[in-house]
Amino acid sequence: MSLFTRSRQRPDTDKAPMEEGPAPDGSPERTADDTAVSGEPAGEPSADADASVTGGRWRDKYPDTARAVAWGTTALAVLLVLCALLLPNQLGRLTPEAFLRIPVEGICGAALLLVLPPRARRVSAVLAGVCLGLVTILNFLDMGFYWSLARPFDLVLDWILFDDAESFLTDSVGRTGAVSAVIGIVVLVVGLLVLVTLAVVRLSNLMVRHRSVATRTTLVLGTAWITFTALGVQIAGVPVASRSTAELAQVRAHQVRAGIKDEREFAKEAGVDSFASTPPDQLLTGLRGKDVIFAFIESYGRSAVEDPEMAPQVTATLAAGTERLRKAGFSSRSAFLTSPTAGGGSWLAHSTFMSGLWIKNQQRYRSVTSSDHMTLTGAFRRTGAWRTVGIMPGVTRSWPEGHFYGLDNVYDSKELGYKGPKFSWAPVPDQYSLSAFQRLEHGRKHDKPLMSEIILVSSHNPWAPLPRMIGWDELGDGSVFKAISKEGKTPGEVWKDPHKVRTEYHRSVEYSVNSLVSFVEKYGNDNTVLVFLGDHQPVPIVTGENASRDVPIAIVAHDKRVLDRMSGWGWNDGLKPGPKAPVWRMDTFRNRFLTTYGSKGPGVATAGADASGPSRPSRPSSSTGPTESAR
Repeated sequence: MSLFTRSRQRPDTDKAPMEEGPAPDGSPERTADDTAVSGEPAGEPSADADASVTGGRWRDKYPDTARAVAWGTTALAVLLVLCALLLPNQLGRLTPEAFLRIPVEGICGAALLLVLPPRARRVSAVLAGVCLGLVTILNFLDMGFYWSLARPFDLVLDWILFDDAESFLTDSVGRTGAVSAVIGIVVLVVGLLVLVTLAVVRLSNLMVRHRSVATRTTLVLGTAWITFTALGVQIAGVPVASRSTAELAQVRAHQVRAGIKDEREFAKEAGVDSFASTPPDQLLTGLRGKDVIFAFIESYGRSAVEDPEMAPQVTATLAAGTERLRKAGFSSRSAFLTSPTAGGGSWLAHSTFMSGLWIKNQQRYRSVTSSDHMTLTGAFRRTGAWRTVGIMPGVTRSWPEGHFYGLDNVYDSKELGYKGPKFSWAPVPDQYSLSAFQRLEHGRKHDKPLMSEIILVSSHNPWAPLPRMIGWDELGDGSVFKAISKEGKTPGEVWKDPHKVRTEYHRSVEYSVNSLVSFVEKYGNDNTVLVFLGDHQPVPIVTGENASRDVPIAIVAHDKRVLDRMSGWGWNDGLKPGPKAPVWRMDTFRNRFLTTYGSKGPGVATAGADASGPSRPSRPSSSTGPTESAR
């Protein structure tokens, strides 16, 4: 039997009346108002009277059971409505104290339903139930977004992300698992909407049947709410008088207005570009002849180098990398950038870094990538002095944004020649991606130097299983990683324990950093310039609540004149930025970089070989394998 089945009172006047309390089915007694609303003449049975009588036979036979079911169903309805009204929108606030509050929305709603006429009351109860169900769903969405992206769900701008979430599920658990998950979510959403609506309707009917008790209870609770508000009464730091649902509704309304307004504001911001009219021969003159690599390390955030649980291992890797590069003739400088996103949304960080615009949501991303705004990588192409390429192992389908970034050629996951297994979400291990870059572009002779954008994805969650460093001459077509993948942990093993999650996260960062350092050691040359940075912080289970959005960035070069030009930046020596290292917003980097290495930057003399000359061959390396393997 449904928890919210509705039936009429059996027309049997010979039976003694039941004791006071909810009717066995929780429905109101038939009143004159109900007759008027239904449009049926008084005393004339309704079309479903026979069904009601039939349904009531078991209640007559088992009155105690029927009464228990009625009380239980009503209790469940009360519990469901209260939980929906008091449900916080962040997992960190999901505590017992959060549900020991008095919701003002429930008091106001009860008062309104008590004074409305029958027809308006029923319609209002249904609408209130649907709205409360939708608010509950939005709260659950907020929980998921705070957990993964450290921000609430945006009603205007975030719907597109569900497509990306479905793709992530497909990549992680397969098509069947993803479809099953989507079906399950849809069923839960519909079920929640229906149950909350039926619960509100049931309680509305109950209040009308016991109008005097409901009125007194509403007045008492209203008085208590006002008193607790005035006195500021709290339980474990949580106010007893709650108005969270109303406040969240106000936030949603403001969010919608801000999202609509943001589109106009961003159009104005994007229309201003101080380098749009700069002649090509004045762009990037301080890097002519250099092979410039921009590499993003997935989820490489400030917490990796400062969190007490993870920093010792990552710091040791960076210190060792700094020393290895120094022995190979390279110097490095580092600092922090503040990313527009956290936990995910890598493409927002990539586009912010390259465009010099603050791309904080999908609407801005679509706007900028469909424009002709000059990116940092596009500036290299505009000069005509570089061949521009992209290594994109995370791209598994059509990627038209390659044109926006000014890349002559883009190698996605299918074009890298990888025949090994995926490592959970990551389609290609970082070391193999860099090996493919060497084979396809960096190791070949060109009539121009290279400017490359490389996305390293092995540090993408769920960080299990993880690849490890092997000899560069052992990589082959990647089949060697099949055994390594089988040796690794599974996401299920890791995500049972937050400590294990953090451990595997910092191991993944160490692997990515080691891959880059080892690549520069083996294949770097006098003209190599490497800029590598994180795109965003990892998910809050790794960083904790209220972590910054800062990410480390480092510049590595063999030619000291490259680093001399940026001496005024105040960056720290080495790959690891210190706690007092400069922190810039990520969107400011493009203009600083173009200014410093442009014709009007410090040290105007060209810092490298003639732009028309070929790239220099890789410096010989005495090592054919990794100098430091990840665990």
